[in-house]
Amino acid sequence: MTNPLGKSSVHLNISGRVQGVYYRASMLQEAQRLGLTGWVMNRPDGSVEAVAEGWKAKIEELIAWCHQGPQGARIAGVEVQWQKPENSFFGFAIRRV
Repeated sequence: MTNPLGKSSVHLNISGRVQGVYYRASMLQEAQRLGLTGWVMNRPDGSVEAVAEGWKAKIEELIAWCHQGPQGARIAGVEVQWQKPENSFFGFAIRRV
């Protein structure tokens, strides 16, 4: 769910060659640069999952970055699900399973 006048939130699933290529750490840096909060983590199936909250335009910049990723990544797909913001994150972090 998006709110053009306030915060938005998105749940992302990124597939392809996204583990072992510095994807999480690079996404952390990009999200921090954009002023977003949330988290990113590797999934057992080889994909990367993330939740990001902040201004919609900044989230859209992160989504665009996700389609490229860091050098060495090969993105097969980026699944985007807009959702209601939780407003419970402080900063952006790497989660571990």
